[in-house]
Amino acid sequence: MCGGCGVAPCAGGAGVSGRIGTMTTPEPQSPAPQPPVPENKDRVQRSHAGIAGGVLLLGIAGWLGIDAIVAGEGSTPWRALAALLFLVPLVIAFTLRPAVYVGDDRLRIRNPFRIILLPWGQVEAMRSGYSNEVFTKAGAKFQLWAVPVSLRARNKAARRSARQTAQGGGSGVGGGGRGGLGGGLGARGGLSGARGAVSDGPVRAESDQVMDDLRQVLEARGAAKSAQGEVVVRWAYEILAPAAAGAVLLAILMAI
Repeated sequence: MCGGCGVAPCAGGAGVSGRIGTMTTPEPQSPAPQPPVPENKDRVQRSHAGIAGGVLLLGIAGWLGIDAIVAGEGSTPWRALAALLFLVPLVIAFTLRPAVYVGDDRLRIRNPFRIILLPWGQVEAMRSGYSNEVFTKAGAKFQLWAVPVSLRARNKAARRSARQTAQGGGSGVGGGGRGGLGGGLGARGGLSGARGAVSDGPVRAESDQVMDDLRQVLEARGAAKSAQGEVVVRWAYEILAPAAAGAVLLAILMAI
């Protein structure tokens, strides 16, 4: 016995010290969990000219409307308030609201009064004429309000392309041009930095280039399993409701 503690004697007290050392040794800590890898975000396409025009119109409407509300007499303040309630949602709907969100699996179109969710597997074709449109396999057609067609820009690009072709520089001109919708969707088959024949072709108008990029995404992702599904269309009641209320109120006030 060792020291009257009832423990069997051991050489140099190694038994007791070994137990103590084993009891006090800290366990190895597990590595800290790594943050999840974020998914690719949708690329957003919007009309900068439309946004600028919308901000200008809202500023003018706010200035005139507030002035009429503050300085107006009789029913003028109420009419101004009803006019603002009617006009402001419409200005927002046609200028600030339109956007196109390009993802790996779907195309989300935010038009003035509707939101359309289009899986790439449901898209049949895209057409660029006097407006840019998307056709589904079911025969539906949706216009891309956020990608307006500029005939002036298209004609300017055509003249520039003709000049470059005449000067012998028609090929390889667009290689260092715009990157489309935000530089591409990476290696998963989206809007990549190397755009192949589109980059090597003639100069294009911005809206036509955007449609070319969308066609490339459709070709790369249309058959993907994750890009299948149903087309979903939702009405923008947050725009329609206040505009309708303002129109009714304005009609009542004008009739009185």
